[in-house]
Amino acid sequence: MPRLTVVVPAYNESAVLDAFHARLSRVLDELALDCEVLYVDDGSTDSTWQLISALAARDGRTGAIKLSRNFGKEAAMTAGLDQVDADAAIVIDADLQDPPELIPALVERWREGFDVVYATRSARQGETGFKRLTSALFYRSMDRVSDIHVPRDTGDFRLLSRRALDALHQLRERQRFMKGLFTWIGYRQTAVYYLREPRQAGTTKWNYWRLLQLAIEGFTSFSTAPLRLATWVGVAASLMSFLFGLWVFGKALLFGDPVQGYPSLMVAILFIGGVQLLALGVIGEYLGRNYAESKQRPLYFVEEQRPAREKR
Repeated sequence: MPRLTVVVPAYNESAVLDAFHARLSRVLDELALDCEVLYVDDGSTDSTWQLISALAARDGRTGAIKLSRNFGKEAAMTAGLDQVDADAAIVIDADLQDPPELIPALVERWREGFDVVYATRSARQGETGFKRLTSALFYRSMDRVSDIHVPRDTGDFRLLSRRALDALHQLRERQRFMKGLFTWIGYRQTAVYYLREPRQAGTTKWNYWRLLQLAIEGFTSFSTAPLRLATWVGVAASLMSFLFGLWVFGKALLFGDPVQGYPSLMVAILFIGGVQLLALGVIGEYLGRNYAESKQRPLYFVEEQRPAREKR
């Protein structure tokens, strides 16, 4: 019988874990697969690990990994996927915005021969209009400037075949944007559409600052467009400054120089200075990523691990 592992990264999700596991268990009971659940506690500060341990003790097909600290969701997903030895794996969040009931549809497409089956949101309930707007802008901008096609309105909820898992395991870069890595490996990929529900309990860990950081990670990991943009902005600024200089020279030649123009001079200086700082900031982002990669630190450390006692 084919084997399936469901990887669930969790950070301070004690308010929703029991409800999530109950729904997930009902879905897995109906699948004609040898199923296992692997929770990854990403350094939670609440009772998440205690609840996960209780679930593992009660359900023999449930395993658990506790990371030594909070390494971030990208590292937590990597830690879970590194432990998978099944024929396929599914990544899903514990907040129930991604419904476990969609798993059979993902498995069906996998059985049709697809290596990556990602869940795409047809609608996003429980989110503000501003968040939906910024999310749409990010995915569409990423699609235009990146070297790869990152599926729009698609999170981390997806199924990966054994071949896709082996390919992903070879990508050990420290600055990880998993949505891009899932796409970068290639192979046969397809989408399953669903309605994303509001969070059932607890609070989101993704504020606008963390989302902005993730967006910068995505742009700089899979595109050099920001560097090219800084170059073209510099060229445009230089051209504008040259034309402005010609205008000032011609005006002084024809009408004399009454020692005026202090405001326009300051505007030009501040504009050029701002462009230079922008370019230096973009270059610094890329240099910082090279610096992090050069240290070759491990992606995560495991403090405690509890393997599943039995399969489905």
